[in-house]
Amino acid sequence: MKPLLLPPLLDRLLPVGLMLLAFAPPRCRAGERDPGRERFARHVVVAQDGEAADAGRDVLRRGGTAVDAAVASAFVLAVTHPAAGNIGGGGFLVAFDAGRREVLTFDFRETAPKAATATMYLGPDGRLIPRHRAGVRAAGVPGTVRGLAAAHAALGRVAWADLVRPAVRLARDGFPVSAELARSLNSQIHPRVRRPREPVQAGDDHLADFPESVAVFGKPDGSPWRGGDRLVQPELAATLERIARDGPDEFYTGQTATLIASSSAAHGGLITREDLAAYRAHQRPAVHATYRGHDVYGMGPSASGGVVLAEMLGMLEGFDLKADGPRSARTLHRVTEAMRRAYFIRATRLADPDFVSIPVDELTSRAFARDLARTIGERATPSATLAPFPVTIGEGQSTTHLSTLDDQGSAVALTYTLEEGYGSKAVVAGAGFLLNNEMGDFNLIPGRTDTSGRIGTEANRIAPGKRMLSSQCPTIVLKDGKVRLVTGSPGGRTIPNTVLWVVLNILEFGLDPRAAVDAPRTHHAWFPDVIRLEGNPARWNPTTLQDLRARGHRLAFDDLQGDAQTIVVDPDGTIHGVPDRRRETEKASGD
Repeated sequence: MKPLLLPPLLDRLLPVGLMLLAFAPPRCRAGERDPGRERFARHVVVAQDGEAADAGRDVLRRGGTAVDAAVASAFVLAVTHPAAGNIGGGGFLVAFDAGRREVLTFDFRETAPKAATATMYLGPDGRLIPRHRAGVRAAGVPGTVRGLAAAHAALGRVAWADLVRPAVRLARDGFPVSAELARSLNSQIHPRVRRPREPVQAGDDHLADFPESVAVFGKPDGSPWRGGDRLVQPELAATLERIARDGPDEFYTGQTATLIASSSAAHGGLITREDLAAYRAHQRPAVHATYRGHDVYGMGPSASGGVVLAEMLGMLEGFDLKADGPRSARTLHRVTEAMRRAYFIRATRLADPDFVSIPVDELTSRAFARDLARTIGERATPSATLAPFPVTIGEGQSTTHLSTLDDQGSAVALTYTLEEGYGSKAVVAGAGFLLNNEMGDFNLIPGRTDTSGRIGTEANRIAPGKRMLSSQCPTIVLKDGKVRLVTGSPGGRTIPNTVLWVVLNILEFGLDPRAAVDAPRTHHAWFPDVIRLEGNPARWNPTTLQDLRARGHRLAFDDLQGDAQTIVVDPDGTIHGVPDRRRETEKASGD
């Protein structure tokens, strides 16, 4: 597929990094483990975990590319960050190749098994079956290994085996569990005891419900994990060694494929060896938008983030947001209205482009954005009025992002996930890794769109071999052919809006990199028809909140929104590796 050509470089391109979004708290390691350092001269990796950041940095020190560093870091996260790091899930990678002056994107989203049907998660009464998001039946065909391999084949320099083996060593020899990981594992292995008559809900599933998962992630003596304990994963080490020795195809046609298919068949899943052998990662055209003289590149469908972000930026560029300030009621109103319209288009127009015709160029054009912007007035638009179909009353996240920057000016934004924390909660017996529960990202109840946020539109319904729509939004921003910003975040449907705020804070409001990442965020997703503001109400000006309500907005408040691991390159060439401190464990590693 022909890549997008970028403007000629005016000067030497500055190194930029790869970004991976993560569910668990990210950690930032700078240079020689200086946790406060956020400025770098040559290259940098920002990741959820220090071991992963260091693995990528070591690859860069040996002359590897940004993609090489991304691959090494991603495999390490599959060992050290089991809530989201994975070889049993899927994701997206946006790469800027400085030497070829191209942006390339890789779609390795999971696919529905051949035996999947549009109503496979509905009971006789038309309601979702209990625990539909847990176990191997919730899993799509994994794409991570093929996706990393496709990017490596296009832009890698270091031998594949050398990129996988740091993860092999960590799985085989073990690593000290952080206090954060100990808490996370204990919440899964030792969950609260459910009351006898309490109904089982989709979110009640834990690793403890699956013996194979307890065997892999439980402490050998059965006691709770404590910070400093060592987690050893011999079955995962053996799987990773096969992938290193025999290449990425081993996962899809070798012993690992046999283990996945056998585990699926034994527990009522649908994934077969035929599904695995047929899986392919796709190189797709990047989504391109402009904002205030910058080029913004993102991932196209089956990811929705690139289109949604481009539409929102296109609508907002016609307003002078800077004049009112980032936290004024007028700015928040306009940003919310842009979010509302972009997320309506997401719900009704976006899906797997191999199954649905999607006019991406039209949806991301300036003319389309201007037409949408003209419908934004001074009062809130009721979300239901945007839909040309009935919207019923509704009934009463875990991703990881890694960023790398190499010495040649090439950058990667990589986001991959298991969907919820620990995915399906089900480990592949004998292989030591968790499967995703991404099938839940399809529209599971055909025809039902309601005010709670459940979407039932046709484009994203289950079909064999189809990729479920994603909210992931790995983003690279260029100015005059040089990297200006690399960012992305976990957080389900909030992801594009988190990225939007980081982009606006840098390009529109001119905040310094740390302030741009720390600033409070907001979210609106068409439905529920409510603005969610980050932090408690006391963090916001009461006059601003009163003004928003007077405009017709409903307000709600969340503790945290997203976890945007960000790289910013100043016009003078200064490189900032900016971990999001919301979860206080981010790491950046570089020189």
